[in-house]
Amino acid sequence: MKTYLLERKQWISRSPSETFDFFARAENLGRITPPWLHFRIRSPLPIQMRVDARIDYTIRLAGIPLRWRTRIATWEPERCFVDVQERGPYALWEHTHLFEPRESGVQMTDRVRYALPLGWLGRAANALAVRAALASIFDYRFQSIQTLLDPNAASDRHD
Repeated sequence: MKTYLLERKQWISRSPSETFDFFARAENLGRITPPWLHFRIRSPLPIQMRVDARIDYTIRLAGIPLRWRTRIATWEPERCFVDVQERGPYALWEHTHLFEPRESGVQMTDRVRYALPLGWLGRAANALAVRAALASIFDYRFQSIQTLLDPNAASDRHD
């Protein structure tokens, strides 16, 4: 199985606790997800975030509704958490959220390891569309986070 990596780093000039608290509330995921995905949390809110918490979502891709379930595999308040796909469109989805305290804020890193099903067809789909679509989604997320949490900060994006 061929795995891929997408990474974004972002500076947020808020405290680690304020920053982590924003991401610890599952309902905020809808605020940083592009509207064209028609993202909806199906699990009852609020969700108690912790190891083994499960969250069910739906998204729409090309008008087709997809169900997705993630499980929180790692939960270290103010430091990191990892969500992994239990059901959804990927053969592998592991999204690590890192929060590194700095003198006047937090360096936040989103790191996604993913793989697609269907062997060579999945690899072709990644090259033709999936990689660019994920980059677009995380570019939107990056801008939304900056607008919501830190509109005056200088940010650094890494592909």
